[in-house]
Amino acid sequence: MTQERIDEIRAMIEENPNMGRTEISRQICRMWEWQSPTGQFKDISARDMLRALDKAGKIALPPSKKPARKAGNRPVIKHLKHNMEPVDCPIEDLLPIRLDTVSGAAANTEFKSYIDQFHYLAFDRTVGENMKYIARDRSGTPLACLLYGSAAWSCADRDRFIGWDKKQRAANLALLTNHVRYLLFPWIRVSNLSSHILALAAHRISGDWQDKYGHGLACLETFV
Repeated sequence: MTQERIDEIRAMIEENPNMGRTEISRQICRMWEWQSPTGQFKDISARDMLRALDKAGKIALPPSKKPARKAGNRPVIKHLKHNMEPVDCPIEDLLPIRLDTVSGAAANTEFKSYIDQFHYLAFDRTVGENMKYIARDRSGTPLACLLYGSAAWSCADRDRFIGWDKKQRAANLALLTNHVRYLLFPWIRVSNLSSHILALAAHRISGDWQDKYGHGLACLETFV
């Protein structure tokens, strides 16, 4: 973040004393053309940036109109009862495996319930562009959940590997996604299944991202 842009934010806040945090973030998106290829403002990312600048004392945001979520507080996730009957067989007995994209309230509730109950990091929230999948066997039995989200803003080893500078990273970060959660259900015992599911996701996610957000992907990253 350059000093010039910080000064632009300060001026906007001073000139619009009645403007709330949400409208400030949207105005920034308009000023800087900070939007997805489908035209959606990246106001959630802008709000995260504003909060970070405010915390660092570089700007002074107006008071929040609703209580901020305290560090360590997690959203309440509805826990469903899931079929945990063991699956222990050759992978050939499950093929073809399909990946269902998660959309709609019922599918999202199912997905979050699995992650929150059985992933060691539980479910927190999704910010910005993201993609959720539930892997199922040929009979429709759920096997795994995959969540892809915003790539890390800065990672020295990754940036060195790609070979981009800070300006190039800022311009192209949207072409990366981070594999935020991968949950193969603990009652699943099938050799080679995990790598098979990962390969399926890697082959199709760019097309799914294009359909959802208007642009594809060039790289997947994971810290697992």
